[in-house]
Amino acid sequence: MAPDRQQALDADAQLLRAAAGGDREAVVALVDGNGPRVLALARRMLRDEQAAEDVVQEAFLRLWRIAPEWRAGQARVSTWLHRVALNLCYDRLRKKREILTDEPVEQIDDTPDAEAELVRAQTAARVRAAVDALPERQRAAIELCHYQELGGAEAAEILEVSVEALESLLARGRRALRAALAEDRPAPRTDSGGMP
Repeated sequence: MAPDRQQALDADAQLLRAAAGGDREAVVALVDGNGPRVLALARRMLRDEQAAEDVVQEAFLRLWRIAPEWRAGQARVSTWLHRVALNLCYDRLRKKREILTDEPVEQIDDTPDAEAELVRAQTAARVRAAVDALPERQRAAIELCHYQELGGAEAAEILEVSVEALESLLARGRRALRAALAEDRPAPRTDSGGMP
């Protein structure tokens, strides 16, 4: 095992042991060190701030429950938290699919840069919709590697797959995104000039 990874495992395990023993500073260190990245993942997966915060809170509650039994050297705390948060997001997304909701009406801004901002927002919405339409595991792979900027080994560990399987999920996800975005792209204008 690489020295940096071993140090991270040891530091996380020590903090978790201290937190299990009631050390408030260890709790704060674990939350401060891991909370922002787990929250960012939940936000990207759910696109709902309150739901994302609830997921992070539940993930940490689960961590505190298992803290006394944590066995050092098996996994990084951050990896475990990402995995739990991802599973909680999957659960919420499955429930959300069962409930149909109305989309709020989009309002147009008339400021001078409104057109450029509208184009940017539409492009971002197209990409977000294409990512949202991916199968869950491909979507999670894209979110972890591209948006969370996790390395392949850590993302594979969170998804509980081999690095090769992760690469396959990423490749299929990227192909699906390219195809979806190509279909969604407006057809190029042709200048007909004059009438023949």
